Amino acid sequence: MMMALGLFVFAMETAPYQEFQQQIGWRHPSNNRVGRRASRQYTGPDDETVTLAGVLLPELSGGDNTIEVLRQMGDTGLSYVLIEGSGRYYGMFELDSLSITRTLFFKDGKARRIEFSLKLTRVDGVLEQMVGESVLSATSSVLSSL
Repeated sequence: MMMALGLFVFAMETAPYQEFQQQIGWRHPSNNRVGRRASRQYTGPDDETVTLAGVLLPELSGGDNTIEVLRQMGDTGLSYVLIEGSGRYYGMFELDSLSITRTLFFKDGKARRIEFSLKLTRVDGVLEQMVGESVLSATSSVLSSL
């Protein structure tokens, strides 16, 4: 297992991603001052996004069914826990967008190559409030031992 988003498992057999991109931001709004540079103040964390990009080769790995499961997860509007195969807990994430590019087609029009890019945005506090930090760290410990 490479990573799990809710109950969806990213693995070599399903949807192996080749790129994991994480962007973390912090807010520093500014106030203009006369005759001086604007003052800035840290007001907390900004959006955290994760983008998973990969290539599916339906003859070897996941295909249209894999993409359809991700699409249905996005259609629910729910947030899902994101955990790396090593046990690292990233937090709760909602699916923002799924880009799909199909190329190299069979005679029947089915794609031999499906490129995907899944963009996720962190939603703070949802799972932590429900189950508490101790349960999350215990879950991460169990997953890292697999």
